Amino acid sequence: MAKKKAFVLRLNEETYRALERWAADEFRSVNGQLEYIIHQALVKAGRLKKGGKTDSPGKKKEDGTE
Repeated sequence: MAKKKAFVLRLNEETYRALERWAADEFRSVNGQLEYIIHQALVKAGRLKKGGKTDSPGKKKEDGTE
């Protein structure tokens, strides 16, 4: 399993309650729901490959390609 990075996230109460309800509706923890939402957004934005590797659009790779 890949290592996970812990960090603090501050949300207002209304946002947290909405997130908590959404997570419960999908049988996830709040943390799991946040991971899912972030993962989906990264894939949609082209910043995360299906295999899980991140990539910055337009950034040249070591072999000189984009």
